[in-house]
Amino acid sequence: MKIADCMTRDVRIASPDWTLKEAAVAMAECDAGSLPVGKDDRLVGMITDRDIAIRGVACGMGPDARVGEAMTREVRYCFEDDAVDEVLEQMSEKQIRRMPVLSRDKRLTGIISLSDLAQRGEKAQAGEALRHIARPGGDHNQTLH
Repeated sequence: MKIADCMTRDVRIASPDWTLKEAAVAMAECDAGSLPVGKDDRLVGMITDRDIAIRGVACGMGPDARVGEAMTREVRYCFEDDAVDEVLEQMSEKQIRRMPVLSRDKRLTGIISLSDLAQRGEKAQAGEALRHIARPGGDHNQTLH
């Protein structure tokens, strides 16, 4: 199975010129915790609710700060003709729950999430990937040492 067979095609795209508030409102409207950021028909980053909270608010930015100031610029992506098992392996290794999907000419065509994969018949593989993604420790560990 290819990623194009199970990805979400209707994706809301943020602009790096949007305010953090506009991005947060868009996330609320489409019930998502992240949005791809595009400029001139190209993927330039991702903005997540965590980016808004940590890179934005926690660093003193207000709701009128620009998405481009808080977004993640290094974006992991896959291609629509990639095999599902290869993408799940990437997601597991990099601890990514969702990633943008590009055409071979690097145009955004959708987004793939573990939920998409689990709902469309890859339950066992998605569950195994989630087990690796959700492992304790790492950069986000809050346990006291």
